[in-house]
Amino acid sequence: MKNVPLAIDVVEAKTSKIDSVDFENLIFGNVFADHMMECDYKDGQWQNPVIKPYGPIQLEPSAKVFHYGQAIFEGMKAFKDDDDDVWLFRPMANIKRFNKSSVRLAIPEFPEDLFLEGLETLLNLDRDWIKKGFGNSLYIRPFVIATETGVSASPSNAYKFMIICSPAKAYYSGEVRVFFSDKYSRAADGGVGYAKAAGNYGAQFYPTNLAKAEGYQQIVWTDANSHEYLEEAGTMNIFFRVGDKLLTAPTSDRILDGVTRKSVLTLAEEYGIEAEVRRITVSEIVEAAEKGELKEIFGAGTAATINPVKGFGNKGKRYELPELENSYASFFKKKLMEIQYNKTEDKFGWRYLVKKD
Repeated sequence: MKNVPLAIDVVEAKTSKIDSVDFENLIFGNVFADHMMECDYKDGQWQNPVIKPYGPIQLEPSAKVFHYGQAIFEGMKAFKDDDDDVWLFRPMANIKRFNKSSVRLAIPEFPEDLFLEGLETLLNLDRDWIKKGFGNSLYIRPFVIATETGVSASPSNAYKFMIICSPAKAYYSGEVRVFFSDKYSRAADGGVGYAKAAGNYGAQFYPTNLAKAEGYQQIVWTDANSHEYLEEAGTMNIFFRVGDKLLTAPTSDRILDGVTRKSVLTLAEEYGIEAEVRRITVSEIVEAAEKGELKEIFGAGTAATINPVKGFGNKGKRYELPELENSYASFFKKKLMEIQYNKTEDKFGWRYLVKKD
């Protein structure tokens, strides 16, 4: 990768729209902060980035992102503690995964130091959009799209990197029930399942809509070959608690290497909760549910942090999970949020302070 200048141009918004936002009644991902970061790739290198007022971008109809789907993204969050300090949670893990996704989609990697410097500059401009209190955060969406004009089936030679930010509360509201897929697949061996490629999510909307029509909110995907093994949920990694043991599938080229997932496994080890990372069959989870041994299912991801699942469906049968007073889901969520909001010691070095300008 060629060296790039680290000069970031900043154009501040003349007025802020923050006073028009009802922060108590946010719909996830519908409202955006005042500024965004933009950086173009051309002539074989990334150019000087700019942070400017949030607004539309202009693309040719022949831009390759529209025709061949070269687009990847990440999800991150910024948190504000009681002293008005702003924190990121394991940002380098997201940045490295961003570039891992880029490589898989034949997109040039974005310089890590420039990514982090630009993100910090952006967050300092929009600090007021980050509200204090558990559950409040600023959701951060970095992404790259192919912008070369032309419809030849080849990788683009021009790209646009951007970061936009959206104030957020809870990602899911209400009870969540999931459907174990026995027909559709999210990813296959050798594919792009481990990358946060835009097309991964577009392709799962149709089967998810079918599940929603049956009263489920998410799909838990099974392996493409046999549909015998549970892999991950629609927007989250998935955990199962059988007895007092925690189970989750191993990462692979089909399963996203989730930052929250890794953090849960580390916390489980720290607090003496037995956890197994192995292939999990649909049949063993169904059997555990029928025997009353399946205590919990929960999803883990940046947007939702930890999201408990109330029940699941498989092959026409529905299974409800027990109400637990001291669930693993609530335990892990509390421990993660205490670190994210600077409420407790961070012995793992996960918290990253966004220094004020």
